[in-house]
Amino acid sequence: MYGAAFLLVAGVVVWFTGNWWWAVLPLLLAAFFLWFFRDPERVIPTEPGLIVSPGDGTVTETVAIETPDGPRQRISIFLSVFNVHVNRMPIAGEVVHVEYKKGLYLNAMNPDSAVQNEQSIVTVRGEGIEITFKQIAGLLARRIVCNLKVGQMVERGERMGMMKFGSRVNVILPADAEVQVKLRQKVSGGTTILARQRSR
Repeated sequence: MYGAAFLLVAGVVVWFTGNWWWAVLPLLLAAFFLWFFRDPERVIPTEPGLIVSPGDGTVTETVAIETPDGPRQRISIFLSVFNVHVNRMPIAGEVVHVEYKKGLYLNAMNPDSAVQNEQSIVTVRGEGIEITFKQIAGLLARRIVCNLKVGQMVERGERMGMMKFGSRVNVILPADAEVQVKLRQKVSGGTTILARQRSR
């Protein structure tokens, strides 16, 4: 945001010197950064047992997987440079694990990016379930922002960080969660219901 403000001021100053054509580029860049870092308000679903999307984008995968803790489901969401890049909590609860891993910058559409790319891994426990999600850097995303700490209490849909430029989010769900999204579906962070957790 500071970069956008600097470009905006620079463009205005140059504009008023009479060299308006030199002001066009910094003003356009300022407009792009303000648009890219937009953070719209969202209406968060309040019904118990819902798991919402942590980010805006397109669903690229819904698959059953095996983990060291047993069977799970994974939903992958691709964020293009045109999506809002602020990330939100999928459920309410306590943050029980936060881990940052250095890695590569493969194209986020590549499934291998989920393992090899730079990423932040967060696990939150609440509402009778445990959810893990990853912020995964992409070809252009070179900075992951995660504002969470272990022991922190969070609310469903609460802002927790962002990824700059194109990237990917993976959400690991309980095996018995009822997935509510389909491949290639557009989702919105904090608003779109990814899954419903069955009563236990």
